[in-house]
Order: sequence, then C-alpha cells, then structure tokens
Amino acid sequence: NRTIYKELTAEILKSIPDHELEQTVFDNIYAIIGDDYENELENVQKLTKGQQAIFSTWMVEAEVNNGGFNQFYFNSSGQYANMAVDGFETVGAVKFAELMKEANTVYASIEKDLVKFDDGTLESFSASYKENPLNDLDDKFYKLGESESLTDLKVRYIRENIDQFITK
Repeated sequence: NRTIYKELTAEILKSIPDHELEQTVFDNIYAIIGDDYENELENVQKLTKGQQAIFSTWMVEAEVNNGGFNQFYFNSSGQYANMAVDGFETVGAVKFAELMKEANTVYASIEKDLVKFDDGTLESFSASYKENPLNDLDDKFYKLGESESLTDLKVRYIRENIDQFITK
C-alpha cells in the first residue's frame, strides 16, 4: 500500500524519507517503462544514467538475494548485467561493480554449458546450480552487503543527483 508516483518532482523527492527513497524511484521507473517486457531493455536504455543505475542494480540485488547470480542470468534480468556494472560504479559501489564484472566473466565462460538447463522446468533450473561457479560469487555478494550498504549509497546518489530522477 505505497504511493507510486508516475511523475516525480524535486519537491516530492525531497519529501520522501531516506528509507523509502530507493523504492519510490524504482516504482517510478517501472511506471515509466510499463509492461512492455519485450522492449524493456530498450526502454530502460532511454532513461537517465541515474535511473539506469538504480534500476539495473536493483535487478541484480533482487535476483541475487532471491536465488543467486545463477538466477539473475537465467531470468530476463540478466540482460542488465553490463548496465549494472556501470550502475554500481555510478552510485559509488566500486566493490560491487568489480564483483559484477567478475560475475559477468564467469557467466560468459559457462553460458554455453547452462543452455542445456533452459527447458522451462524447475528440475532443470535447480540442476543448473550444481557445481556452478557463480555460487561462490553469491557468498561474496552477501558478505559485501554486510560491509557496504547499497541502499545508503543509492540514497546518497539520488539526493546528490536529484535532477536525474525528476520525471515531470
């Protein structure tokens, strides 16, 4: 039951408490890009650098925290892998950017092997985790999150670059 702003002004953004700011911006971005999943990446690429940073890093966090990097790349969110590197760098999460680069390299090296698991079944998806080198990177991501708050970095970036998020 949260307010989703289809348009954001500087006044609205300044009035949002820090603990709600990232979610508010993400919801606004989703309202902008809409339900056109087929063209989602192209629509996100039309956004500001700041909006792309918040959106792509949110996608990584959501997927990795739910099912690891394997799930991130397996799902359509994997299309944001390169954008997320830039996104982490943009918000000042340099260690996360380095880890994302490493994950992208590992994924590129095993992508062909993972294709055999993409048959639409839960069994195959579950089997894709077996002996998957991405699993080790999940632990690095979680540990990094314990020492560096992505939310704090994103909130600071939004506050310092508010013009990137005004949509009216």
